[in-house]
Amino acid sequence: MNSGLYILIAGALLLASVLGSKASGRLGVPGLLLFLGVGMLAGSDGPGGIAFSNYLFAQWAGTVALCFILFQGGLSTEWSLVRPVLKKSLSLATLGVLISTGVMGAFAHFVFHLPWLNALLLGAVVSSTDASAVFTVLKERRLGLRGEITPLLELESGGNDPMAVFLTLGLITLIQDPSQSVLGLAPQFFREMLLGVLLGYGLGRASLWAINKLNLQFEGLYSVMLIALALMTYGAAASLHGSGFLAVYIAGLVLGNADFIHKRSVLDFLDGLAWLMQIGMFLMLGLLVNPLELLPTAGLALACALVLVFVARPVSVYISLAASKMPKRDKSMVAWVGLRGAVPIVLATFPLLAGVPNANLLFNAVFFIVLTSVLLQGTTLTLVARWLRVREEVPERPLYPIAYRPTGTGRNDMAEVDVGPGSEADGRRIMDLKLPPDALVILVHRGGEFLVPKGATTLQAGDSVLVLALGDDLKAVQTKLGHQGTVRAALGLPGH
Repeated sequence: MNSGLYILIAGALLLASVLGSKASGRLGVPGLLLFLGVGMLAGSDGPGGIAFSNYLFAQWAGTVALCFILFQGGLSTEWSLVRPVLKKSLSLATLGVLISTGVMGAFAHFVFHLPWLNALLLGAVVSSTDASAVFTVLKERRLGLRGEITPLLELESGGNDPMAVFLTLGLITLIQDPSQSVLGLAPQFFREMLLGVLLGYGLGRASLWAINKLNLQFEGLYSVMLIALALMTYGAAASLHGSGFLAVYIAGLVLGNADFIHKRSVLDFLDGLAWLMQIGMFLMLGLLVNPLELLPTAGLALACALVLVFVARPVSVYISLAASKMPKRDKSMVAWVGLRGAVPIVLATFPLLAGVPNANLLFNAVFFIVLTSVLLQGTTLTLVARWLRVREEVPERPLYPIAYRPTGTGRNDMAEVDVGPGSEADGRRIMDLKLPPDALVILVHRGGEFLVPKGATTLQAGDSVLVLALGDDLKAVQTKLGHQGTVRAALGLPGH
């Protein structure tokens, strides 16, 4: 087969996945399942007949893909929204992962008589929720969740992968070297997490400085630069035996909550890159599995999947959030949105490459568990949210027909403010509001149309107002216009 045909097949598989994602919303099936399905159909047991069994390449490519997915997840996370749920998220990402591993391990040991370490390894591999799986399904369903649920899920799913990776590698070490002790792994855990946090924050700040100070000739080079910085952040942390995934997520969080040159175009590019990584990863994992080999493990995998969804995940959530005053309905929704995705499948390649006994059985079981999780939980999120009465409508945000490019110096800020009913601005002219002199109302969105504001323009409840201001001036505008509304950074503007 010549190289041109390989490229043609790769393009056809990507196109089939993209078209499948468009159809997934109408069919009520998560797009992730369709990506996996396309890969399986193209694989050795499907009509495509493509033989692919390179687990080393799959692990490397999966690691790179997860690096970019977590980096983009950090970039799109608003710190002001997730900061109030930081303690809850850390509890879920650490204690929750441990509890889920223990429950799954105990079930696999006592019911299927797997050795303790192998059973716990299975539990560790499937212990973390998948950020890309969770938010892909939420976006597909246009599902808004009330209160702290969404930011909690966002921070947890971005932060629990390092814990799952550590447990997986630690258990593989214990299986290969029985002389090692569990307590001996504790210092290694704290070192990895501490280095991940410090390097992620430090390199994130350094990246912010570099991208604002280097005057590159072409705008497209800023996206390339950020890709290089993300890879260097992961590589530096991993080389120093820190958590590379945690470092790259925190670096993205630092950059995403600061202004830098060409931010909008860079974020748009990286969003597309994250989608490419996600589709490519699921396609590759679909090629990697042989559907006929799943049948012997179907009983074990289905039982483990049901225990994971209905026992391990809820128990880990309720215990981790026991000290929280979060309503039970909200906790139950957090428990149900515990989708597993590509991360467990990538982690399942580690035992294969390490030569762990029955690693092939574990890989097939994990694949089956992921399929069950996405199919069962992913297709019922809207139904469960409605049943628990935690669903909120996701409003359509206007795409403003103007461009805004911050300089990175922090001297201005553009934000979108909703005029709330009963606010000081409701029914009053802009000139009568006595806004700060350095605050500029640029555009008003009302009923699907854009109005160029004048001093005599009367604002109404439900208007979305685009404002250019800074710091305290912006807060003053928010108080007058959005007393009962909301304020968002205007990152949806072309050219930002």
